[in-house]
Amino acid sequence: MKLLNQVRQKLRAGHYAYRTEQAYVHWIERFIRWHAKIHKRWRHPSEMGTPEVEAFLSHLAVDRHVTSSTQNQALSALLFLYRHVIEKELGDLNAVRAARSRHLPTVLTPEEVGRLLECLQDRSEAHGAYALMASLMYGSGLRLMECCRLRIKDIDFGRNQVMVRQGKGNRDRAVPLPRTVRERVQQQVQWREKLHRRDLEGGEGRADLPHAFERKSPSAAYDLAWQFVFASDRLSRCPRTGRSGRHHLHENALQKSFQRAVRSAGIPKRATCHTLRHSFATHLLASVS
Repeated sequence: MKLLNQVRQKLRAGHYAYRTEQAYVHWIERFIRWHAKIHKRWRHPSEMGTPEVEAFLSHLAVDRHVTSSTQNQALSALLFLYRHVIEKELGDLNAVRAARSRHLPTVLTPEEVGRLLECLQDRSEAHGAYALMASLMYGSGLRLMECCRLRIKDIDFGRNQVMVRQGKGNRDRAVPLPRTVRERVQQQVQWREKLHRRDLEGGEGRADLPHAFERKSPSAAYDLAWQFVFASDRLSRCPRTGRSGRHHLHENALQKSFQRAVRSAGIPKRATCHTLRHSFATHLLASVS
């Protein structure tokens, strides 16, 4: 659709994250298709307004039983569409803005974390990188995508520090590199360096760069410093540019391996990769109290 391409262009011009772009396009397309199904004909969003937005969000809440965060994400996508693409203000939508639910996070005990990491370590998937990634998420408090997107330049062995670039809220921060995984991280970087040399010899070796920096220094895409630490086994094409390169390991693969390890460890809790971050914070507070 031409409209969805306009949405993508506006989002990229505003430096929105690619995941935000995917989510917003998804909800805008669902909004259009749902009204086409209801009214038996296609309607451009410019022909619709506040009543149609309210009806769609009510459908999500009442018929689809989506969570409050999902409902508010759909609302944000539609507000972006009308304000920045169609340039049409909507009326008061407070009635369909869901109240944020507050749940206590799942926290694993230190013993459960140990069993979980042992089960991941026993697996040979992704050259054992999943176990190391889980150890970093627990030992450094990294989020899933922060861990996946780590680049070689972001690891400072001299200061035992990891730099998180463009984390949540587009903010940078420094986190400790646990001494217990320092040697394994060094081995991972050495393996990554060998893989990068092979890629360069084969005419590849490109990593996606932040857009502003890529325009300033396009050759940096082939530098070792900008390569992802936890690289995929295969080359792929960037969904935005279409250029071939070696991306990081896919987060879904890590999540699936993590869930298998949770079951193997016999942990009767609803644990995800993000649970390691909550466990890190809880255990850190307990150690200083």
